[in-house]
Amino acid sequence: MPIYEYYCAVCDCKFDQMRPMSRADEPAPCPRCELLAGRCASTFAARGSDGKAVAGSSGGCASCASHSCASCGRH
Repeated sequence: MPIYEYYCAVCDCKFDQMRPMSRADEPAPCPRCELLAGRCASTFAARGSDGKAVAGSSGGCASCASHSCASCGRH
């Protein structure tokens, strides 16, 4: 089962949750305040067979600046 990232704008909590792909876009209960939080864009890192980072495999999502995400509020 994949792990998805969620962000609660009420208490500024970012958390991960393992859930089926069929439920990925459903709001998830925040572990801090228990209100429903929305899914945010996840970042990832990938390395090639030579051990070097693969271009474009980390950083912010395409619709936001590299240090602040407009869709999830991540800083």
